Amino acid sequence: MNLSRDPKQRVVVGLSGGVDSAVTAHLLKQAGHEVVGIFMKNWEDDDDSEYCSSNIDFVDAAAVADVIGIEIEHVNFAADYKDRVFAAFLQEYQAGRTPNPDVLCNAEIKFKAFLDHAMRLGAEKIATGHYARVRERAGRFELLKGLDPLKDQSYFLHRLNQAQLAKTLFPVGDLPKTEVRRIAEEIGLPNAKKKDSTGICFIGERPFREFLNRYLAHQPGPIKDERGRKLGEHVGLSFYTLGQRQGLGIGGVKEKGAPRGGGAHEPWFVARKDLESNTLIVVQGHDHALLQSRSLVAEDLSWTGGAMPAFGGFGAKTRYRQADAPCALTPGEASIRLDFPQAQWAVTPGQSAVLYDGEVCLGGGVIAQALP
Repeated sequence: MNLSRDPKQRVVVGLSGGVDSAVTAHLLKQAGHEVVGIFMKNWEDDDDSEYCSSNIDFVDAAAVADVIGIEIEHVNFAADYKDRVFAAFLQEYQAGRTPNPDVLCNAEIKFKAFLDHAMRLGAEKIATGHYARVRERAGRFELLKGLDPLKDQSYFLHRLNQAQLAKTLFPVGDLPKTEVRRIAEEIGLPNAKKKDSTGICFIGERPFREFLNRYLAHQPGPIKDERGRKLGEHVGLSFYTLGQRQGLGIGGVKEKGAPRGGGAHEPWFVARKDLESNTLIVVQGHDHALLQSRSLVAEDLSWTGGAMPAFGGFGAKTRYRQADAPCALTPGEASIRLDFPQAQWAVTPGQSAVLYDGEVCLGGGVIAQALP
């Protein structure tokens, strides 16, 4: 993205308090655009806690705006967030699935509520600090991976549509993270060394089970191996995800003999949730057969180009931070089936299956079923 070639525009930047959005604003200002910063407050419950304080982030964002020389506005989207993102998040967990709220937050808040607000302010474009790119070809807009393979965030943006992509800039998508940090230090940004946030936006770094415990009904039940032998008690199926190894409370339990996929002293992993009997099924060994899937069905589809790709071969991610896995796509009326030549590990209902054609992110859907 050559920002200096773009016509000068009024661009509203989502300033989070982090270094990526700060450098985004700086690059746009340097290119001659009229830049306005918006700080989005998306969560209010216990926001003054040690884990998730938007007050500190706003102070950082305001300090960045001061250094860059732009205005900043504090906007509260907490009600929208609770209705559009958090309610769906809880509903999915209650149903035994593991949702990805960051995907929904991008589609419903950052590129809908925030975009709408920016347009009311007279913006021609919005910009965020995501590591992704937008390319226009013949009047159509493509979502591309960020050039830094370690930071690419196109997975979380796959539900964006043509109207949203047409209005969006991702200035740091062309840069490696090391260069973003270097620019931040060079221009004296106060958050140049601020560490990247890793928690879900409304949970922060707090213990996940402790947070969910406040909002979800939970019924303890048995933990069993694939042969039906009871190994312990779980605290509620909602608190576990497929492939989970930590926090099972059965670390000292060893099977006699070696089950398929692992030896007698291999760690235990969550393999299945049986909602009907309220049973958590675990297996020993990372490579156990019950953790492998060669196919999946995804629903609640969204395509960046506006239409489902045709039958054929693509790459897919079934979780963030994995390499694209070759797959064959079979379209259905309201779902898709993906078949993988290589088995995929811990394919998890509720997570997103995202399709790629090389560097182009095509969109995807929510995993409804993992198949052997």
